[in-house]
Amino acid sequence: MKFLLSVLFSLFLTSVNAQNLYSKAYGNKKNPAVIFIHGGPSGNATLFEGTTAQKLADKGFYVIAYDRRGEGRSKDEDATMTFKESFEDLKQVYNTYKIKKAHILAHSFGGIIGTLFTSQFPEKMRSLTLAGALFTQQETYDHILKQAKEYFKNDPTQLKEISEIENLDKNSAAYRKRCYEMASKLGFFDMPNPTPESENLRKEYQAGEFYKNNIRNANSPIKFYQNERLNNLDNTVILKTIKRKGIPMYAVYGKNDGIFSNKQINDLKNIVGKDNFKLIDNCSHYLFVDQQDEFLKFMELKLK
Repeated sequence: MKFLLSVLFSLFLTSVNAQNLYSKAYGNKKNPAVIFIHGGPSGNATLFEGTTAQKLADKGFYVIAYDRRGEGRSKDEDATMTFKESFEDLKQVYNTYKIKKAHILAHSFGGIIGTLFTSQFPEKMRSLTLAGALFTQQETYDHILKQAKEYFKNDPTQLKEISEIENLDKNSAAYRKRCYEMASKLGFFDMPNPTPESENLRKEYQAGEFYKNNIRNANSPIKFYQNERLNNLDNTVILKTIKRKGIPMYAVYGKNDGIFSNKQINDLKNIVGKDNFKLIDNCSHYLFVDQQDEFLKFMELKLK
């Protein structure tokens, strides 16, 4: 009951001030704020909330999770899914929780949003952490399809499908969707050797309230590609500019996250610096579940 009231309070608070945004805070508001940006489009923060948010708060942080407008629990039929709208949502989170500066923790597609936000609003930043985050999108798509060709080299049906994907408009929702479907066929999002800890985390999540609210808006990617012209980005130059501005940047990735090539990982390590970079063994895309302890140790070490 206490949990439900807390969630309802958060929902009401942000509804009044911010386009029906779902958000929830964990920990002591006197501690440094960490705002989690989920993946997508068509994502939400339920997995992070249901497994990791409170545990990160227990390390001495004020952790805030939210769902972007039109995604997850932040229902809005009029949402445009543009970066400008995402920035407005994020700024509203700052306002709702009376935060002047925050550590941004950005996962997957949230890394694109977090990077662009940091570049445009450096005064709001304590640091930017990329966690299994996209940063050179076309390189990711190219890598997925290259690996698929090799894996399915003796399968004419799959090779035909790969060829069809390659001939799609690379700045389209269909191209993105089918690239990631191919990545799923290759097991690129799966932890190679699940540990008892990771299996328990997933079971607890699936048995809990957050999983019941794992809402996905299938129209989000379509609207994003219709309304946002910056839809297939290489943020390498922007990340280097952020570093020159003196904003601390960190990166933590799963060694077995198959959507990133070795070149991409090495390029990112060179940008943020080897001391600010961590590659976790036996870990894929959802690193805060696959190897939660290692993830939390990295976050605590770097953000404190």
